[in-house]
Amino acid sequence: MTPPLVLLLSAAHPPDDLRVVRKEGAALAAAGWRVRHLAPGPPGPQAAIEGEAIECYPRRPGWAGRLRGIPALARRAAADGSAVLHASEPDAWAAALLAARRCGARCVLDVHEHYPSRLDARLPRWARPAGRAALRLLCRAAGRAADAVVVAKDGLAAEFPGAVAVRNYALPIAIAPRRHRPGPPTLAHAGALGRSRGWPQLLEAMALAPPGTRLRLIGRFTDGSEPDFRARAAALGLAGRIEHLGWHPHPEALALLAEADIGLVLFQPGEENHRLALPHKLFDAMLAGLPVIAPAFAEEVAGIIQDAGCGLLVETADPAAIAGAIAALADPDLRARLGAAGRDAALTRYAWGAEAARLVGLYRRLAPLPVGGGNGQAAPAGL
Repeated sequence: MTPPLVLLLSAAHPPDDLRVVRKEGAALAAAGWRVRHLAPGPPGPQAAIEGEAIECYPRRPGWAGRLRGIPALARRAAADGSAVLHASEPDAWAAALLAARRCGARCVLDVHEHYPSRLDARLPRWARPAGRAALRLLCRAAGRAADAVVVAKDGLAAEFPGAVAVRNYALPIAIAPRRHRPGPPTLAHAGALGRSRGWPQLLEAMALAPPGTRLRLIGRFTDGSEPDFRARAAALGLAGRIEHLGWHPHPEALALLAEADIGLVLFQPGEENHRLALPHKLFDAMLAGLPVIAPAFAEEVAGIIQDAGCGLLVETADPAAIAGAIAALADPDLRARLGAAGRDAALTRYAWGAEAARLVGLYRRLAPLPVGGGNGQAAPAGL
């Protein structure tokens, strides 16, 4: 018999998204399911990734366009003959729930963020409490209508009773860890860049940090603030100490990260998603053997840093506190100890393998494989 088809349905995530495709989809494909990712992008089939078929569709711009596109996305999802629709954003949830009613597929909602708080940037202050409450009710109703909910971090589970935690832990990629040596440190920030992720505070901290401290940026500015970043760096006399490497596929980005000395997670306070954050960049830095400077207010990040003993927690809104952590980590022996502890934790208790096995266990209940149709594999637990 042909193994059931799992359709990963995305309304915003890219075709090769790290969590959706490289982690979840790869775990399901390795275990024996047929997996397809339907994502926004240039229309048509794309090259397969991790054993998964990739197909893209044109998406209307903006939130209004995404909402208007839900019926068409639902029709596409219902036409695939999928056994399970696995949706990764609220508008994709809506499309998956509509499609499941038409075609009889099981429906899994994947919760990556605290979505009610995402409205704060789009609503005036007086309207935020009501907006949050309304979206929270809609999210909970969607969760009740689905066959299962998985959450990317523990802090999201309270909103979805019975949710299965499939945490964004470290993906096993072979990488030689950093060998820490004396000399001015190189800081590294990977992933999305923007004001709310702390670049203004970082630049001020670099101006206070030990002379020669360098910065490596691996990713894109996502809030349109890159011209302001470059202007402020020039005004502080830092432009010559900053490398802008742009976006790279994950394995390449990880290799570039491992050439630096200190990983940065500088989310700014005031956003619920930042308090509950569990970013890929944290585990990438740990895998690369880098100590991490991270926000003390970010509960899940701080808990991992403290448990693993792999970095320093600071008030990320305070440039002097960031600069103090950079100065402390100028000691290569300290960097080596913290980096080794983080790498060990990323390869063991914070490795993706156990999370992949939990996802596969859920799917064995939702869409059992035919006898002999699976290989029993979930994902490798370590490097």
